[in-house]
Amino acid sequence: MEWFNNWWNGLELFEQIMYCVAVPATLILLIQTIMIILGFGHDGAGVNPSDTSGIEGLDGDVSFDGDITDVGDASDFDTDVHYNDGSSPGDIGTMNFFTVQGMISFLCVFGWVGIAAYTMTRNAVIAVLLGLVLGLAAMYGVAKLLWASKKLAQNGTLNVRNLLGASGTVYLVIPGDGKSKGKVNISSGERLVEFDAITDGGEALPDGTPVRVIDIRAGNVLVVEKV
Repeated sequence: MEWFNNWWNGLELFEQIMYCVAVPATLILLIQTIMIILGFGHDGAGVNPSDTSGIEGLDGDVSFDGDITDVGDASDFDTDVHYNDGSSPGDIGTMNFFTVQGMISFLCVFGWVGIAAYTMTRNAVIAVLLGLVLGLAAMYGVAKLLWASKKLAQNGTLNVRNLLGASGTVYLVIPGDGKSKGKVNISSGERLVEFDAITDGGEALPDGTPVRVIDIRAGNVLVVEKV
């Protein structure tokens, strides 16, 4: 560690401060990047602010769990949608400038740019100004990327209202008593969505019966009728 002590003691105070800013920020940024690559910190829930008024049992609080399958590769994943957080639809997708990722990126760029600029100019004011400008630019870039990623996630979220009138087939027989549940596979765009379902028709619907969604009720249950 003698070489480190000699190197550190040979630095000016401004350089030592910049290294104390840049090195920890870089390590945190590296850890964040590794965690993202490994899949930590992702939000599995999507939000779609579409109007759901008029759907029986869904006023004020909309929540559903369903298995959504891409027709092309038959991969399954779960989705939850909630509308009871009181947020405004206009707030969704708004770019948030001050985030943890943005602040860490700012400190990282500010520190290293300040070190490089001071090494070249030996002027602390110029180094700080350059660090601030490029650090803020990095923060803006991170905020823009996060905003764009949220928009992409929002666009891929299933809107429960879109299931009204959708066609599908019975996956698990639906009794005709109007209360017992079966299961249906409903086509929604390029997706195949599996949900619990009942029928009010009085006739049991066996597997493979073509159906259409006529209502959505509380408890994430679709009401279907035979086509």
